[in-house]
Amino acid sequence: MAESTGTVRADEADGRTAPPDRRVFAVAGLVFALLMALSPRYGFHIDELYFLDCARHLQAGYVDQPVLAPLLARISLSLFGVSEAGLRLWPALAAAGTVVVGGLTAREFGGARRAQLLAAVATGTMPVLLGGAHIANTTSYEVLAWAATALVVVRIGRTGDTRWWLAVGALVGVGSEFNHLAAIFGIVLLATVLLGPARRTVADRRLLAGAAIAVLLVLPDLWWQSRHGWAMFEMTRALNGQNGGPGNIPTWIVGQLGMSCLALAVLWMAGLRFLWRSGRPLWQCLVAVYAVLFVLFAVTTGAQVYYLGGLYVCLLAAGSVGLDGWLHARPGRFRDLMIGTAASAGLFAVMVLPVLPSSEVAWTYGVSSNSGETLGWPQLVGTVQQVWTGLPAGQRANAVIFAADYGEAGAVNELGRGTGLPTAVSAHNTDWWWGPGNPDATTVVAITPGPEHEPRYVAQLRSHFRHVRVAATLSNPYGVPNVEQGGHVYVCTGPRRPWGEMWPELRTYV
Repeated sequence: MAESTGTVRADEADGRTAPPDRRVFAVAGLVFALLMALSPRYGFHIDELYFLDCARHLQAGYVDQPVLAPLLARISLSLFGVSEAGLRLWPALAAAGTVVVGGLTAREFGGARRAQLLAAVATGTMPVLLGGAHIANTTSYEVLAWAATALVVVRIGRTGDTRWWLAVGALVGVGSEFNHLAAIFGIVLLATVLLGPARRTVADRRLLAGAAIAVLLVLPDLWWQSRHGWAMFEMTRALNGQNGGPGNIPTWIVGQLGMSCLALAVLWMAGLRFLWRSGRPLWQCLVAVYAVLFVLFAVTTGAQVYYLGGLYVCLLAAGSVGLDGWLHARPGRFRDLMIGTAASAGLFAVMVLPVLPSSEVAWTYGVSSNSGETLGWPQLVGTVQQVWTGLPAGQRANAVIFAADYGEAGAVNELGRGTGLPTAVSAHNTDWWWGPGNPDATTVVAITPGPEHEPRYVAQLRSHFRHVRVAATLSNPYGVPNVEQGGHVYVCTGPRRPWGEMWPELRTYV
């Protein structure tokens, strides 16, 4: 495509594309090397501790996620043990793959080598990519799945070869087994194709076959959800109640500027223009998908600003091609863009990656909680161990450790493994389905988060136990105001009913 018009380039007229730029793979390698170099820094993230627990309870689905991310965590445990670097290998590989996809997407748009390289750099410096790929939850895999799906859609739009719909279905299905958001992307994409002009050119039996492949791939998760009361819907309602609403719409809008480096926001905006003016109905569908999801997520989950992150890879690639001629018409334009990119990438890196000394992290917590939620877990486990060993042996024999959130439970179960601590239980998300431990326990050592969250838990404990005493206070040596800072460990005795009978009332989805 031409930089500022909808005309077809000479190299596209006969269906050919420019050769792939090998420098794209070099950028991907640098991103992978950076992430692996930083992977042992600080400690496990709260979500990673939960994923390790899920890996030890491997099943077809979970309350808040499908199976594939815990499956990769299980492989990491088998290969590397409880290791930050071992667990974070997979998201680092996903991030490198996403950079390659960004370059290849620019190539599908008709971009020459320099446009492919710019797309790779733009992708590799995305804060949502770097921050998400430092942590082994589902974000990095979701971004890759969305980006790869968009790449294949772009190829279908360029070539008209609808056989690629089978690959789209496979990518949506696999992506949905990492994160349910990929299914939402796939559904909206299917709707825009069937309801728009693209229906006349690319909607055939292969499109429906691709949709069928996607459904087949998510059947294990659907089976699990059907046997567990469709917990994902209750979980979604809880998340929407916490993160949605009119008050979070401005947060969502401003947050989209941080999906790429600030200097490169002009690139994805130009990408939207490029796609809409392309004259290709399927490429225009991607603009419609972006618009629909932008509004949907703004209203329902506005505080979760990264939900559209994967689609920005395609937009950055489109903008790299659309602005290629303009950027290089005057040498100073491209130079200034790269200077701005380096500056904003460095600023975001400080906030989403563990590059600062641990003692200097506290100020970043209000912007990104990534680093803050990786600190203080060994201290928490040590505090719990002191309380546990301080109980008389006879009392410990009939006691359980009950954690308010899955991170606390995961910390005790993974970092406290081999220290004499029993397996902690929690009523948070999927942990609740794993049961209360000893249903006849008469003593509960309860771990609760900081003051912002604690009153509800303390009131709950007092409603179920006659005696609730503070045994210890949680803190981290870095002063980071994370969820656990200022929390407490309680010793609860005198249950008003058997512990097992209380369990159904303790369930928390959030």
